[in-house]
Amino acid sequence: MTSHNTEAEHVEATNLLYRDPALYDVVQTDSTGAGMCQTLIELHRPDAETLVDFGCGTGRDLEILAKRFECIGVDLQPGMVDYARRTRPELDIRVGDMRTVRLRKRMDVVTCIGNSLAYVHGNKEISQVFATFAAHARPGTLLVLCSPVAPITRPEPITATIATPKGPATVTIRHEWNLRTQISTMHRHWVLPSDDEAQDEIRRRVLFPRELERYAEGAGFEVLDITDGSETGLTGPTAYTVARYMRR
Repeated sequence: MTSHNTEAEHVEATNLLYRDPALYDVVQTDSTGAGMCQTLIELHRPDAETLVDFGCGTGRDLEILAKRFECIGVDLQPGMVDYARRTRPELDIRVGDMRTVRLRKRMDVVTCIGNSLAYVHGNKEISQVFATFAAHARPGTLLVLCSPVAPITRPEPITATIATPKGPATVTIRHEWNLRTQISTMHRHWVLPSDDEAQDEIRRRVLFPRELERYAEGAGFEVLDITDGSETGLTGPTAYTVARYMRR
């Protein structure tokens, strides 16, 4: 078994939504990722025509972006890619590990949204991901990332009801923060409409803004902005990093 397959299986095993891509699509219907990406691209690279999205999942955001750009999507998990190809056959979506994948194409925009970068935990591996971004860039290429920039430290659990195609599901969420590793763990307990239960343990690496600058600059990008879209400055826990590729 390859390390690629092992990693994909681990990510899927720890997250119900990755095991059930149709449910993932329903839960994420209010996502603003694609809209925010388009706003930032229009601001910093309005002439862009081509785009590659690393960690595209079911292609939900890519479907929106593809109305404006010529797009390729890449995701680690074969199950998500299979679902995307069935439900959005017009999209070009491929299985690949963003630490190592090389499409032999250089695009106007490189995106990595939906917390995909946060699933890469080690410093070396994060550098590999930024090298992948650079490998698909040319001078002037815009990089747009969405990732955690601060931990969620809420001490008490929260419970919410989520509408699903099979009826309402209840989910209880609590957060745990490890300062030494900078890993924020979300423990999620589901009670599904069938009364079945599921447990998630989702571990995400928090990269503080200065760290994001360092990784980006090391790969040849100049950071233009790190923003959460508000007018009051960064408040966390998630932000968009916008950078331009400068090397020739």
